[in-house]
Amino acid sequence: MIDLYTWTTPNGRKISIMLEECALPYEVHPVNIGRGEQFAPGFVAICPNSKIPAIVDRDGGVSLFESGAILIYLAEKTGRLLPSRNPARAKVLEWLMWQMANIGPMLGQANHFANTAAEKIPYAIDRYITESARLTKVMDDRLGRTDYLGGEYSIADIATYPWVRAGFELLRGAKPDVIGEGANVSRWLAALASRPAVVKGMAVPPA
Repeated sequence: MIDLYTWTTPNGRKISIMLEECALPYEVHPVNIGRGEQFAPGFVAICPNSKIPAIVDRDGGVSLFESGAILIYLAEKTGRLLPSRNPARAKVLEWLMWQMANIGPMLGQANHFANTAAEKIPYAIDRYITESARLTKVMDDRLGRTDYLGGEYSIADIATYPWVRAGFELLRGAKPDVIGEGANVSRWLAALASRPAVVKGMAVPPA
């Protein structure tokens, strides 16, 4: 049994999708970051960084935070969605790290400055939306050569989907000169949205 500490964010939903894909039993513990519950001592004991998601695997008492680390752990635990040998494994990890270091943080900052910051700073908004659009074009080019980011469906796609699903239409509207039609990303989004595990995982925890 996996204890999942999560909230209704792209990073949180990566893990619920993965748990559904792997058919692992799990118990959801909502951590309402809007109310500051991530700073509660009980959660900090699991995640010293005070961010969701985090898991505790009751089979062995493994406790983990950081969504990329959790995805790799669950893939290795189940033998699913991460190839065991290179070069296929390395390619999946390459695109997983691309999400963790690039499109996730950039879309997060774009959303912050465009929608939540108390002060609207045009330079910051344009910087992060422009970079997010550039990264989406990188992704679209990749998906023009292969069905999924790592070749086969994998944790790289699971990590990327919640972020791109949230921001794609905004970026395509704001920067059509950068993204173009984004037909390959659109096809990929539809393919993932049709997976039952993705549908279930995106509903955890209920909004």
